[in-house]
Amino acid sequence: MKKIALHWQIIIGLVLGLIYGLIAANASWQDFTADWIAPWGKIFINMLKMIAVPLVLVSLISGISGLKDIAQLSSMGGKTIGIYLATTVLAISIGLLAVNIIKPGDSFSDEIKEQMVAQNEAKVKDTEQKANAQKESGPLQFLEDMVPANIFYSSADNRNMLQVIFFALLFGISLIMVPDSSKVEPIKKFFDGTNEVILKMVDVIMLFAPIGVFALLGNIMVELAGEDPRAALEILKGLAIYSLTVLIGLALMVVVIYPLALKLIAGYSFKRFLEGIAPAQLLAFSTSSSAATLPLTMERCEEKLGVSKKVASFVLPLGATINMDGTSCYQAVAAVFIAQVYGMDLGISEQLTIVLTATLASIGSAAVPGAGIIMLAIVLGSVGVPLEGISLIFAVDRPLDMCRTVVNVTGDAMVATTVAFTENELIAHPIEK
Repeated sequence: MKKIALHWQIIIGLVLGLIYGLIAANASWQDFTADWIAPWGKIFINMLKMIAVPLVLVSLISGISGLKDIAQLSSMGGKTIGIYLATTVLAISIGLLAVNIIKPGDSFSDEIKEQMVAQNEAKVKDTEQKANAQKESGPLQFLEDMVPANIFYSSADNRNMLQVIFFALLFGISLIMVPDSSKVEPIKKFFDGTNEVILKMVDVIMLFAPIGVFALLGNIMVELAGEDPRAALEILKGLAIYSLTVLIGLALMVVVIYPLALKLIAGYSFKRFLEGIAPAQLLAFSTSSSAATLPLTMERCEEKLGVSKKVASFVLPLGATINMDGTSCYQAVAAVFIAQVYGMDLGISEQLTIVLTATLASIGSAAVPGAGIIMLAIVLGSVGVPLEGISLIFAVDRPLDMCRTVVNVTGDAMVATTVAFTENELIAHPIEK
């Protein structure tokens, strides 16, 4: 018998969770659910939190140490990383703009919001206190907070993820600056091997996702729906609006930002670009993995877009590690959406924190399915939004994951094309007439 694919298992889990939540709410199984169902959801959340720090730390060091020398960062590397970071910030900003205009979280009634705020009253108060403290701090406080005084202490708390990322960047850059590469080669191999192990851990954790989704969604439906099944329909309506918000943000990246970048920097025809990269986009959509799509992306960029092998072999693997425009846009929308549902008002300072955290976290985001959820946990933790809110968006995460991976891969190819043009490495350059 053919094994059911993981994404179908997750969909089955969420459907069963919805059904169980409706039945349990009407049968008054609140105590049973709290004692025997909810803990499995908390275990899944804890596993996501457990893997976050090592995933970011190791994958980021592994990616940076893969550069041959620091000189690559000053020329082609500098252009590549600069454009990647610029598009990532744009993606997050577009996501924040869309979610603040559409406000999908406001589609929930005040009664449901009040219930969710009551359930997380302590966390909401803690967020408000930290927001007030941030207002009283100096203008460079966020830079001061990025630099850890003790990396081991920072690694013990997911809320200090920016400090972990700072250490990983410094460590990785220092690693490639060592004059005698033979002395640090074992360290590079250690982090490369550890990165493979951690990615496998992600795979193992995601195998538990169907059970975790069932427990999280079933429990939240019981808590919110009470004896009124109409609340469940309200949740589903809110998820539909949330999904539309994410898709709008992703579409703006593909049909506005990328064409503008290609036209303004390289004078490149976007129609020709899409014709060349389309097969890689389709593979990205079906696999939800930038890493799995990478070989085809490199082939299409070299053979159809005219990108030299020198540029493609450097820019595209780096992009699969640090360029996650679609994932970053989704994280911005999801974070604010969950905060809106919980009745939390994220001000300018908190949303700037989302921009900074999502940008840096995307650098260490693994190019595999499910990594976006882990990165979202990091972003939520940075602004004090309850991680339990992730359970709300699991129901629609798989199709959105497929769409945001398309954006990730498209962004990688766009940057490879523009960098190749600036480096005079674009062969058969199809100028748009």
